[in-house]
Amino acid sequence: MKPRLYLDHNATTPLRPEARSAMLAALDAGANASSIHAEGRAARAAIETARGQIAALVGARPAEVVFASGGSEAAALALTPRIGGADEAFARLIVSAGEHPCVLDGHRFAAGAVTRAPLLPHGRIDLDALAALIAGERVMLALQAANNETGVIQPVAEAAALVHASGGLVVCDAVQMAGKAPFDMIALGVDLAILSGHKLGGPLGAGALIFGRPGLHVAEPLLRGGGQERGARAGTENAPAIAGFGAAAEAAGAAMGAEAARLAEIRDGIETDIRALAPGAVFFGAETARLPHVSAFAIPGVGAEFLLMALDMAGVAVSSGSACSSGKVKASHVLAAMGVSPEIAKCAVRVSLGWTSGDADRAGFMAALGPILVKLKARRGGVSP
Repeated sequence: MKPRLYLDHNATTPLRPEARSAMLAALDAGANASSIHAEGRAARAAIETARGQIAALVGARPAEVVFASGGSEAAALALTPRIGGADEAFARLIVSAGEHPCVLDGHRFAAGAVTRAPLLPHGRIDLDALAALIAGERVMLALQAANNETGVIQPVAEAAALVHASGGLVVCDAVQMAGKAPFDMIALGVDLAILSGHKLGGPLGAGALIFGRPGLHVAEPLLRGGGQERGARAGTENAPAIAGFGAAAEAAGAAMGAEAARLAEIRDGIETDIRALAPGAVFFGAETARLPHVSAFAIPGVGAEFLLMALDMAGVAVSSGSACSSGKVKASHVLAAMGVSPEIAKCAVRVSLGWTSGDADRAGFMAALGPILVKLKARRGGVSP
């Protein structure tokens, strides 16, 4: 049987060998990190090692890392009017219109307190519109480092300067960017960052909320109990998942520069090949800075649902956007916010590469896509899609 091609790293990146090794070691230890005996101390040491590895990836202090079950829980911890260490509660949350669904509705903010900031056609937040929305008010801003559907990199530092000028805080979903491109949360002015282990080669079920400066902390935990994570998140820590998360973060950070150049070359080659096959193809966000491993495109007249199924049957796994939304293809709020027409948006497909990707993936993807388009053209009486 021909091996399948996995080109959906933005949904989940396969487990790195470093993460697997760290997880197996923690599983074999089999102790509770809250226990004071030698075995418990070993489990605690694995967690604290991971805390340091993750902090190093984003330029933070280990003491400011709070572990959670994933990016969605970390977002729920962060998006609240009451952040410990802030001067007062926040009356309003601004979110960019392209945020991941786990951020978009604002969690513990009341629906009427959440305002969406528009995107420009290339996918970046409209900074002029953001400044008008802030209007000198102390607000919390939720802004991705890079979009999960298009890979477009957001002007986080510029947005943070606008927010901080009025005494506000910036929450940054760095799930897709951390380990893929440089992300120094302190240099960018990020007050709270959200990470997820399985997006950079760690296991599912491990994430983190990271504070950018001492004094900020979780004031209202979602889970109360034994006081783990310095009271921020109760429940026995998942030491194996956390250890794997930390090892993956360290491995991704060490390889990031070389990997970015390598994957950008493969991604650009895939886009060149697509243009040759389908000259009318549209590439979302290609005119601005994108993550090096992501290509979101549409071939007009070729619906995403059809193309995903045809590629899957040909042994290629790709996506149409956020894998967290549902098991079916649906309209992208990100593309809608960019002003993409519904006719084009319904054709949007995302290819995302990672540490397992190579030149063979480019060749294999095109070997699958070409015949699909040829058959579709024949079915339509010789009319190209």
